[in-house]
Amino acid sequence: MRQSQIERNTKETKINLNVNLDEKGTNNLNTGIGFLDHMLDLFAFRAGITLNIKCDGDLIIDGHHSVEDIGIALGLALKEALGDKKGIQRYGSSRCPMDETLVQVDLDLANRAFLVFNADFRSKKVGEFETELTEEFFRAVAFNSGMTLHINLLYGRNTHHKIEAIFKAFGMALKEAIAITSNDIPSTKGVL
Repeated sequence: MRQSQIERNTKETKINLNVNLDEKGTNNLNTGIGFLDHMLDLFAFRAGITLNIKCDGDLIIDGHHSVEDIGIALGLALKEALGDKKGIQRYGSSRCPMDETLVQVDLDLANRAFLVFNADFRSKKVGEFETELTEEFFRAVAFNSGMTLHINLLYGRNTHHKIEAIFKAFGMALKEAIAITSNDIPSTKGVL
């Protein structure tokens, strides 16, 4: 089974995260930020994985440390669970419509960390979630997993719909990329 458990403790957050890439089970998410819990649940469902996160963060300040550190932990867990990446599809792409919104996500699990994030949000918050932290989350995931990640909001108006479509499209693209399709390392170099 491709799984990983990450414990990350700083002066700002205490995080326990585990992921199972080969099992679609019940997710247990408690980040302290309800909207983020909802987004992570949608992501895990669409990715076909099981994700459990417990985060105690300094939310009395704001959500920045919690959101970024959860992204770091998720990125590290994905990297560890994938190991040498033998047999995976490697690339994933998805478009996700949500009412008036359309998002495209493309990714490569090649150990070449990069983020392109083309999305803007009308509202500064959805619930207690600061919308500008969406980019911070995905930057942390990409750079700690070694993922090249392109997120493009093609169009939309409603901020909730935009962010939800991003998380769903990310899940669907990741599901495609982590799928086992061979017995080989998916690179002409023979290593990722």
